[in-house]
Amino acid sequence: MILRAPRFLACALLAALPAVAQQPAPAFAPPNLAGKGIASMAASCAACHGTGGRVVAGSAVPGLAGRPAPELAKTMGEFKSGQRPATVMHQIAKGYGDAEIAALADYFSKQPR
Repeated sequence: MILRAPRFLACALLAALPAVAQQPAPAFAPPNLAGKGIASMAASCAACHGTGGRVVAGSAVPGLAGRPAPELAKTMGEFKSGQRPATVMHQIAKGYGDAEIAALADYFSKQPR
């Protein structure tokens, strides 16, 4: 009797396999850019550009807070493509997709200076 339970379970799983295999694959969902998603992306920017994109006085790194979203997105695109020279931003920008860049630009444009 003890040997029958594992065999029964294996047979039940094998019987259900064709039904599972016929299910459509889930559609790709883009990353959640709202809430914690954008907050975690912006947190990585804070290391150089300050919390909320506000740099400390006298910083050589430009602040991002309150700048127009199209300008921020264009600049990130230039870093990503290599058109704009940089020390590290060209590498960082390559890690973001267009939707993420747009979300970051929107986020920083709405931050107070």
